Amino acid sequence: MSDLFDVDESSKISRLVTLIKKYQKSYYNGEAEISDAEFDALWDELKSIDPNNPILKKIGEDSGNFPKARHIMPMGSQEKAANPEQFLEWAKNHAYDEYLIEYKLDGASLELQYSHGNLVRAVTRGNGEIGDEITRNAKKMSGVKIALIGKDNKIVDFTGAVRGEVIMTHSVREQFYADKANCRNAANGLMKRKDGKGSEHLKLITYDALSTDGENPFSDEEEKIRWLLEMGFETSPLKIVKKPEDVIEYRAEVMEVRSGLEYDIDGLVIKERVINLEDARRARPDRQIAFKFSLEEAVTTLRSVEWSESGATYTPVGIFDEVQLNGTTVQRASLSNPQTMRALGVRIGSKVVVVKRGEIIPKIERVLSEETGATREIDIPLKCATCGAELLDEGTRLYCPNKSCSKRILHQLLKWINVVDIRDFGVTLVNSLFRDKVINSITDLYSLTEAQLAQYFLNEESIEKDKDSLGAKKVFESIQNHRTMSLSVFIAGFDIEGVGETTVQKLVEAGFRTLESLFSATVEQVAEVYGFAETMAETFVRGLSENKAEMQALIESGIIKIEKNDGGKLDGKSFCFTGELRTMKRADAESLVKKNGGSCKSSVTKDLSFLVTNDTTSGSSKNQKAAKYGVKIIDEAEFRKMVGEV
Repeated sequence: MSDLFDVDESSKISRLVTLIKKYQKSYYNGEAEISDAEFDALWDELKSIDPNNPILKKIGEDSGNFPKARHIMPMGSQEKAANPEQFLEWAKNHAYDEYLIEYKLDGASLELQYSHGNLVRAVTRGNGEIGDEITRNAKKMSGVKIALIGKDNKIVDFTGAVRGEVIMTHSVREQFYADKANCRNAANGLMKRKDGKGSEHLKLITYDALSTDGENPFSDEEEKIRWLLEMGFETSPLKIVKKPEDVIEYRAEVMEVRSGLEYDIDGLVIKERVINLEDARRARPDRQIAFKFSLEEAVTTLRSVEWSESGATYTPVGIFDEVQLNGTTVQRASLSNPQTMRALGVRIGSKVVVVKRGEIIPKIERVLSEETGATREIDIPLKCATCGAELLDEGTRLYCPNKSCSKRILHQLLKWINVVDIRDFGVTLVNSLFRDKVINSITDLYSLTEAQLAQYFLNEESIEKDKDSLGAKKVFESIQNHRTMSLSVFIAGFDIEGVGETTVQKLVEAGFRTLESLFSATVEQVAEVYGFAETMAETFVRGLSENKAEMQALIESGIIKIEKNDGGKLDGKSFCFTGELRTMKRADAESLVKKNGGSCKSSVTKDLSFLVTNDTTSGSSKNQKAAKYGVKIIDEAEFRKMVGEV
């Protein structure tokens, strides 16, 4: 997977979306390239920096290689806990007499649909409601029952569905598919082959069932597993404990033995004894949770450190001997900043532990104790490689303080074009104009003429013949169409370290609604705003000061116009939307909030004003948290009244 060391926040979002689309497509076309854990890391990182991104609302879809079929049982996503602390937080609101624990299989979901005991079709997960019908391939798999036979050797009259996970064992991969990154990828690719080859090497392990004709032949989750075994299906072990602490202890035991299992698991599924059909129908069931294992870690030797340059900032990147993490080869990891390096005590030649947590880029987590004589210190750059200025080492940041540094200016130009969304203005064109000293500031962008731009689109012969350039015209018009913008976009475009549009919007919502109020804000005032800390506040205030002259000149000259933010009927109120809206898209609802002076949040916090959901009595975690914090829960109809849409 590509490194993301040299991109700003908006570019990072774009890169994350591209990767998610790519791997989502490969997953649903049967050629999965990465593991579930790696895909989850991509998904979680995008969610943390852009929680309302449209791609997060989509599950994906299967290929067009097979007929489509609708599921009998919903195949939604599970709540997740990445560590014991998160699990205990969930358990506070889910006090069960017993906790039933099963392995979370690292494979591909499959639903077997039966009519009066006979298999009629097998359907992949697809988009959670409709998937590919791969019955012919499924019949070749170990563990798939063509007919359900009871103890009396007669077909059991069962109509409904059995759900399981298609897996490949380690021994099969070693014998036949050693070229594949891991068992999960290999299994997912084979089960969706049009010719069906290789399906005989796969196994189905089941964990769920539902009757659609008459009563279920089981009354609780334990009986369900027992019934699946009686029908001849294979299941993973079932463990029953009394307390949440027992779950954590069992998880530790399983983590120790998981490497010896014949198939991969990436966590445990925790549920209650009763079968809760209503909860199962939710897109994200609340009454059960996936308790994930700690992501894989590896020990390796640090060989060198590269200093990645992004704008003014120099970021250390560790280069080490190759290791395998979650089926991928890793040789680089972020060291964050000089302060982190010093705290770790890392040196060239150090034995280090590399892990993947919630990010795309691996991280060097700790250094193993060793003799320092076999290692040497990491050289930290002293001067800017571009302008020669002495770098400032503030611990959390190593950077070039020279605002006239050409590298900083170019990075700021690219950031402005990206944040303001001036389309058709490519990186190559920016570099060329900057190289030729046509542009040297954001202000210069708005003085460009079509004639100047045409020279970079046409050859000499075309220029002599006074030919028009469609490319130059598009760029020119795009620049002119982006003279009016919000305050948050305007500030974010100036490339202040770590400050994006969302960050500035927090300040606007906190009452800093004009450029003048931001200029007069102190470090202490900014640090008090939610989402800021003293270090970030200092960086923000310093960045504003450095760019103040050009910011004021752009506004006073009329080149840029800031949209007024006079508040509205939702001024000072914040909203969080959860679940499906019936009369509008969530993006449109959030747009209405902002249009009326309010703000939107992706999660329930103590300072949230309203949680909007059409399932106000739900036991979801967001509803429970809203009740805990005293946040008012309203439905879509009430929200529409508030914004005057009724």
